[in-house]
Amino acid sequence: ANLGKVQEEVVKQFNDSQKAVTVEHQFQGSYEELANKLTAALQAKQAPDMAVLSDVWWYKFYLNKAIQPMDDLMKAEKVDTKDYVDSLFNEYVQAGKSYALPFARSTPLFYYNKDAYKKAGLPDRAPKTWDEFVKDFAPKLKGAIDPKQFVFANGGYSAWIFQGVIWQFGGAYSDKDFKMTIGEPKGVQAGEFYRDSIKAGWSQSVKNDTDEFKQMNAVNIINSTGSLVGILDAAKGKFEVGTGFLPEGPAGFGCPTGGAGVAILSGLAKEKQAASMQYIAFATSPKVQASWSQQTGYMPVRKTAIDSKEMQDFVKTNPNFKTALDQLPKTKFQDSARVFVPNGDQILAKGLERILVNQEAPSTVFKEVAETLTKEAEPVIKARKALGA
Repeated sequence: ANLGKVQEEVVKQFNDSQKAVTVEHQFQGSYEELANKLTAALQAKQAPDMAVLSDVWWYKFYLNKAIQPMDDLMKAEKVDTKDYVDSLFNEYVQAGKSYALPFARSTPLFYYNKDAYKKAGLPDRAPKTWDEFVKDFAPKLKGAIDPKQFVFANGGYSAWIFQGVIWQFGGAYSDKDFKMTIGEPKGVQAGEFYRDSIKAGWSQSVKNDTDEFKQMNAVNIINSTGSLVGILDAAKGKFEVGTGFLPEGPAGFGCPTGGAGVAILSGLAKEKQAASMQYIAFATSPKVQASWSQQTGYMPVRKTAIDSKEMQDFVKTNPNFKTALDQLPKTKFQDSARVFVPNGDQILAKGLERILVNQEAPSTVFKEVAETLTKEAEPVIKARKALGA
């Protein structure tokens, strides 16, 4: 399922549903490419009216006053804000105002190859804890089949996946006021768990974990629920896919939310603001969210979409789509270091790459990462104060 194609379909449905507004859709690739292109477009004064902004990028545009509050527009469009999943809706609220609406929202899932599990004599479920995986699942998988038991991605959204892991070990990237805590003992312990997994041979580090999983080179990965349909399509006729909650660590459960929201750019004429809101209300409506979820794997952001007969019937016959919905109440908002510091995500990911690929000591790496993040956070702290956030 190409996300761009599915999104284009939503735009087409909107354009066909009424005569007053025509939305033009431009797919810009990954969240990073999109954010970079939007920055360039803003500088060239050629910005679009709305943009899909990821968990780690929207805040930069908020601080730069490039996106506008949507409260009055939502009221005028009669958007039922209470019907959005509260935790997802609240992520975009700053100083009491909404700066985006949730659209393509996700959590990481534990993906496993059911056929390989069967061959290894394992139960048909994800491991409950990392301990269970390392001591019981991995050795049995190693004995029964050839491919890698587990792969950790060292590219892409590795710092999003590790956000869950560092919580599972009782650590955090930072507190909410940007005190960087990744270099503290619990954070280092999570880093050592990553490094030791490679040393012990039950995991390997790869650039693209979903490709390894689709090609049956890896039995287990942790990846976004937004990758679900792509993975299921690739596995068709080759192997059965299972999904589960993230394994618990020594400190228990930990799982972040992720994905993107839709925002309206600042400085638009009144009628363009209203037209943009009309489209966003449509794209995040219960009906559209239910079908969007089924075509991509992203979670519906509306309570009535999740509870709808259509969605409930769908998850009954497609249980992998239910995993993220069941896990959602257990998720947490990510640490400030990743989501509010521009480039925080990449700084963390580079640190993880040093641990996974170069086998560097997590205590050294995370100390340096914390120092870099502290520097990068300074302008954010200043800008937040100025905005009263």
